[in-house]
Amino acid sequence: MAGIFDQATINRVQQANDIVDVIAEHVSLSRKGREMVGLCPFHDDHRPSMCVNPVKQIFKCFACGAGGGVLTFVQMRENLTFPQAVERLAERAGIKLKPIKTKKSDGQEPEVDPNRLAKANAWAAKYFQDNLNDRTKGQIARNYIEGRKITLQSAKAWQLGLALDSPDGLIKAAKSKNIPMKLLQQAGLVTDQQQDKFVSRLMFPITDVTGRVIGFGGRAFFETGAKYMNSPTTVLFEKSNSLYGLQNARHKIVSTGVAVVVEGYTDCMMAHQFGCDNVVATLGTSFTSGHGRVLRRYAKKVILIFDSDAAGLAAANRALEVCLSQRIDIKFASVPEGKDPCDFLLAAGRESFEGLVEDAIDVFQFKWDRLMDKFNEDETLAGRKAAIDEYFQTIATGIWAGSLSPIDRGLIINRLSKIISAGTNEIEAELRKRIARLGKNAGLGAENRKVQSIDYGSGLYAIAQREVLEVLLNKPRLFEAVKQKISAGDFDVPILRQIAEIMFETLSADGDASIEAVLANTVNAEAVKLSGAIVDLAQVGQQKGNFESRLAGAMEVLQQCKARKVKDQLKATKDHAEFLRLVSENTTRQNRHSLGMT
Repeated sequence: MAGIFDQATINRVQQANDIVDVIAEHVSLSRKGREMVGLCPFHDDHRPSMCVNPVKQIFKCFACGAGGGVLTFVQMRENLTFPQAVERLAERAGIKLKPIKTKKSDGQEPEVDPNRLAKANAWAAKYFQDNLNDRTKGQIARNYIEGRKITLQSAKAWQLGLALDSPDGLIKAAKSKNIPMKLLQQAGLVTDQQQDKFVSRLMFPITDVTGRVIGFGGRAFFETGAKYMNSPTTVLFEKSNSLYGLQNARHKIVSTGVAVVVEGYTDCMMAHQFGCDNVVATLGTSFTSGHGRVLRRYAKKVILIFDSDAAGLAAANRALEVCLSQRIDIKFASVPEGKDPCDFLLAAGRESFEGLVEDAIDVFQFKWDRLMDKFNEDETLAGRKAAIDEYFQTIATGIWAGSLSPIDRGLIINRLSKIISAGTNEIEAELRKRIARLGKNAGLGAENRKVQSIDYGSGLYAIAQREVLEVLLNKPRLFEAVKQKISAGDFDVPILRQIAEIMFETLSADGDASIEAVLANTVNAEAVKLSGAIVDLAQVGQQKGNFESRLAGAMEVLQQCKARKVKDQLKATKDHAEFLRLVSENTTRQNRHSLGMT
């Protein structure tokens, strides 16, 4: 959807959404001097490289180059167009927008609008809740909820609902509200065969960290078909990057620094019902690198709680490898045999569950216990070799990730040497090979390499253009002197010309416009790139200071270069009328600082 908002609306939406509050919904921020810092969500960040300036209302990552204002952040984070970002933030701030003028798509299929999908999901969540609360229709679901010891307060807080035992119950309800079937299909609520995706299931709405419903999980009431079913992948929802309960758990995770991860919806809900508010769930799937990246933005430590059966241990083993490779402080706890976290909480209570978390063992102890178990269970050479290989890989990953101290490394090598009857030098050599391989696979080099580059041009003329923009972004009142001598058309570096056009237009309307106002005018197809460049120029300019002197020097260079260009044009012009036009145009624009034409 391509839309157009008037500038007053954009400014109002922008000013109603503090950039620190918005970014803090996605990233854990901490104060550093006058700014806030956090892990950048736009690249694989291992140390806080993103700064947020509350005064200027801008953000900047010094590793990948991402930067801009609050609208830019939402565009990039939620993969939205500029109008969609305006609409998203307006909804967040409770601002009602006038209908958007939309451009025709020249017969092409319209793009999927995440905001419209979110609204369709919100409608569906309400529809499912109404079914659950219906005296007759919802009886089976309410009986199930009561049987699982889920309180009415929890059911309401987690927006539980009911998908009816009908192939088109949701479709009929949507048609009565004139909701397009195409939109429901895009949201994963309706199949290509025009039937409801979820039938006869207890429904768990899945929200993102800001509270938007991005998808659903459904638990079957009868032993037919899959026990659990999730929404398919959409522009809003991807199972491998989504965590159930993150919106509810985020604040407690940030305050304690600890995230507890379970497998199922009811496990997570029951933990919160018992007051353990830092628990999230992996939607019944394996813990992925995507889950690790999300949690790393909020938590300093992750505790994994999986079932103690073979499948649970295998899932925990995969998850530990993921966390270790992403430099996440990880520990593991398991519930007693035959119970899941939900059952354990109901049987043993909150204190026992918290004790389980408190007694979690670190990844290296877990791996060592696993190695010993395999040695005892499998006496074959191949089986033991596989177990040793797995353990070697864990230790190498831990060393590479910086999670293993030199002392612990030495103790582990000595202990392993006794078990496998190999010398410590041989073990060290094997570890070095694996560490080198991990470094190669990770791309080597700096931990946070710059992944964005902007061509600002080269040469004196390009440098002068940058200088002018750097100064104006910090001292907009100097624009009065600039506009008398040059125009945006005098900038010949493409990206600098685009920024100059935005700035000249903004400052012509408001001679004291802030960088926030300049960013609000960055609405074209390259808005994200331009916003990053604008923030980059502003920060470089601020560091240099000495604004008046730099501006005077840059203006002198620009006018000298422009005069030379005109002189070259005149020499090359053979048409008399064109010659007179050039002379007239440039004579009227001369001033006492210009070199003139000779």
